[in-house]
Amino acid sequence: MPASGSFGPDRIHRLPVRVYYEDTDFSGIVYHARYLHFFERGRTESLRAIGIHHSELAAADEPLAFAVRRMNVEFEKAARVDDVLVVETLYRPQKGARLMIDQRIRRGPETIAGAQVQAVCIDGTGRAKRPPRSMAERWASFVLPADADWPSV
Repeated sequence: MPASGSFGPDRIHRLPVRVYYEDTDFSGIVYHARYLHFFERGRTESLRAIGIHHSELAAADEPLAFAVRRMNVEFEKAARVDDVLVVETLYRPQKGARLMIDQRIRRGPETIAGAQVQAVCIDGTGRAKRPPRSMAERWASFVLPADADWPSV
């Protein structure tokens, strides 16, 4: 299945998502834990767009997976039912087995939430493992330099 969303020339993957009633609390505002789902979809679809599929990694002779090791989230504004949001995913230089990922969720020009994610590549036993060279080469052209700011919108 093809990836949802796409990378722009600025190396940001953008995935549109709509807020459904099931994403909200009793007040019609997106429940805070749902943002983690939106961020996860952004990471998964960006990897798929690069050609890295979770199902293929798990089925390999030497199975691999990604696990979130650390995530810092800042909630800036509320999203509401029926909003159309865009999950933006940006890769930073890899550090050993760790992927450094910046994400934000936007509604038009407004940032709703932002996250700094450290994911780790793990083997079938759950131990951290440096991603294979072929995988690192696939995402190399999508990585923004460590000291670069988010490209302007």
